[in-house]
Amino acid sequence: MELAKESALIETILFLESEPVTEASMAAVSGLTEEVVAKCVEVLKEKYKDDAAGIELDFITGGWALVPKKENWEVLKERYGNKNEGKLSKSAIETLSIIAYSQPITRAEIEAIRGVSADNMIRLLMDRNLIKEVGKKDIPGKPSQFGTTKEFLKFFRLNTIKELPQLEQEEQERFETAR
Repeated sequence: MELAKESALIETILFLESEPVTEASMAAVSGLTEEVVAKCVEVLKEKYKDDAAGIELDFITGGWALVPKKENWEVLKERYGNKNEGKLSKSAIETLSIIAYSQPITRAEIEAIRGVSADNMIRLLMDRNLIKEVGKKDIPGKPSQFGTTKEFLKFFRLNTIKELPQLEQEEQERFETAR
């Protein structure tokens, strides 16, 4: 089964969608079965592995998306990306890392790990939609707890939070003792 026309149809859907798309959604839009869509995805992944391709098919936040190859994006992101995209200060990255690895986590717990106020960094990360309030901790004062968002996963090209690199034992213990 060659699937040339079917793969071209799936490729067009991926091109036109601005967000990652599930195989079920592509099947509904295209009228193809999910099995055929899955085979088309494999055909497209092979097609974009070629060094001559400037884009690749990537599974992000539970769906498939056409994205620039990393080496090409590094060259072109200044012109085609949001000017602020990818530019987080060391403090913002540190705060975001603490939240990603310790979520749900309160502002006080973040500050205990960092040793400095986290107000500005939390505000910045919320403005960038990389973190959000995910609940209240059941302690006196009911402080807000923060966690990462779907935008965080897209920003770092992750499907789930479980795909974050594992912390070394010493780093993991540092996070736990501060909480």
